[in-house]
Amino acid sequence: MADYADLLAAGTAGVADACAVCRVVQGDMDRVRAIVKDDNSPVTVADYACQAVVAHVIKDRLGACIMVGEETSAYLRNPEHGGQLAATLAAAQEVWPEATEDSLLEAIDLGAADPGHAGFWTLDPIDGTKGFLRGHQYAVSLAFIDRGQPVVGLLGCPNLSADFSREFDEPDPHGCLYTCIKGQGVYELPADKPRARPVHIRRLPHRDGDPISVCSSVEESHTSSERVAAVLARAAEKGLKTREPARLDSQCKYAVVARGQADAYIRLPTRKGYVERIWDHAAGALIAAEAGAAVTDAVGSPLDFACGRGLEKNRGILAAPARVHGVLLGAIKALSEP
Repeated sequence: MADYADLLAAGTAGVADACAVCRVVQGDMDRVRAIVKDDNSPVTVADYACQAVVAHVIKDRLGACIMVGEETSAYLRNPEHGGQLAATLAAAQEVWPEATEDSLLEAIDLGAADPGHAGFWTLDPIDGTKGFLRGHQYAVSLAFIDRGQPVVGLLGCPNLSADFSREFDEPDPHGCLYTCIKGQGVYELPADKPRARPVHIRRLPHRDGDPISVCSSVEESHTSSERVAAVLARAAEKGLKTREPARLDSQCKYAVVARGQADAYIRLPTRKGYVERIWDHAAGALIAAEAGAAVTDAVGSPLDFACGRGLEKNRGILAAPARVHGVLLGAIKALSEP
């Protein structure tokens, strides 16, 4: 296996190319919809194209690609979906001009690896589907998992500005790309300039008395806003006041916690038995942790990425600076007690 620096370099190139593909598809949604006659077609095309591009770049640079991705090529191989296949190939060719239908489909299926490998990549090519469709925040999320723990993490956030004053629903012309190796900190660079000099980022510890901003999804299908509100009310009783929430979709929430633009990310499941997918958290959790946040599930247990495609041993997510994490975790536990 290549060393982590080589993995990071290959991952950075792949995620940057995927971000470029996303921009092309997002900027021409009407044409894509006209080809495939489906309101959700742009994100479908971008999902498949991005997975193919990332897998292709990693295999091309490292000689092999063991990946657990969200997508497979089965849908595109169906003759009834020729429009989607053609649009996906056209999108991938923006950064992989020599791609053919066969090489595209083969690259997508590199993401069908067994998560039982000691080391493998996990990819969510478009995290934040509805954010992507609205033209707001979404992320290309890639991580390398070694013996059950993420050790390399990358988040491509094509619409996220490095300028904190820019609104989250206002797409940035450059975007941000966050990279990290476990134990070596987090770095930020423009998503459209992957060879730029990376800037080291690390959030400051929370100061006693400062109000906190909690990340809140625009789409609330995956977390209970009522339970989160109850947790914050309980935390306020302990002196932890809140300010305006940071409202955005996708693993970009981990990024804004990592860089100190927000102070906490709370994800409390809306239904019993819901299991988080590893590709929805591996990269973001590592990036937030490397920037100085504590990252656990909602009962304080470490996230366990050694259970296959799901975080089977975990329930919910809590990411925040140590002091804030402790108060919020106490509030969650108090509300869970009979």
